[in-house]
Amino acid sequence: MQRWRGYESVPGGWGRSVVTIGVFDGVHRGHQAIIGHAVKRAHDLGLQSVVMTFDPHPAEVVRPGSHPAVLTEPVRKAELIEQLGVDALCVQPFTPAFSQLSPEAFIHDVLVEALHAAVVVVGDNFRFGHRAVGDLPLLERLGRSFGFTVEDAPLISENGLVFSSTYIRSCVDAGDVRAAAAALGRPHQVGGVVVRGDQRGREIGFPTANLMVHRYAAVPADGVYAAWLIRGGEHAGRLPASVSIGTNPTFSGRERRVEAYVLDFAGDLYGERVSLDFVAHLREQRRYDGIEPLVAQIREDVDETRALLR
Repeated sequence: MQRWRGYESVPGGWGRSVVTIGVFDGVHRGHQAIIGHAVKRAHDLGLQSVVMTFDPHPAEVVRPGSHPAVLTEPVRKAELIEQLGVDALCVQPFTPAFSQLSPEAFIHDVLVEALHAAVVVVGDNFRFGHRAVGDLPLLERLGRSFGFTVEDAPLISENGLVFSSTYIRSCVDAGDVRAAAAALGRPHQVGGVVVRGDQRGREIGFPTANLMVHRYAAVPADGVYAAWLIRGGEHAGRLPASVSIGTNPTFSGRERRVEAYVLDFAGDLYGERVSLDFVAHLREQRRYDGIEPLVAQIREDVDETRALLR
């Protein structure tokens, strides 16, 4: 898959293509249907498929301070999009200047002049241009003028529930990682670099990998979870883990942390970038009156994690 930073980076000789546009945070089942439709249409027409997405999230530029929790960091999003068979990914920096483009300028400069769109595939709630005034009827009307067709991919739903990034964020925020996984089509994942913590876990026999996560990462609600810890590089693989998210109330902690106790692992993860695939919520965070009841509960958490991931 070719990757471009900004539509100005599209190669001059790029031919006509089937384009789909969106933030695609999470690359959930609804996004997969839209992108998959674009890939199939491109294959049928003998053209290249292009996904255009944005960085940062447009909300942060239009309404500073309103950046939503991120379900997939840019690198992860690109990996997931590539797995869908896309030929090229254009990550458009969403700057104040870009946000000022009128719908007509967006279509002319981006879709026609840069991407040479023959077909544009979007969801039926697609909006574009300055103040999001552009809609599907306008896209279709201008498409007739500029020589491309528009195909709207219907929203994907199950049991009356439409899959959306907003819905998945609400599931993650509530700790319902099973519902999030059902909408994503895979476990919700959070990544980060393993850093040194307070070493309390090591002192009580359960050393943890303390993850430093991105400030906008969609971290599940405080609680304990069964998860898979994913390693890359020469140690690539996954390991079962019991993950605690919260402030360590037993120790009167104040800093919210993501800590993973990796089952049956005796190695060193410091400095590694790892990811956590969340499988199930085990319990809420609790404060214990001493170390012994805390250790007893951790043993139960580990046993439950082992049983769930077996």
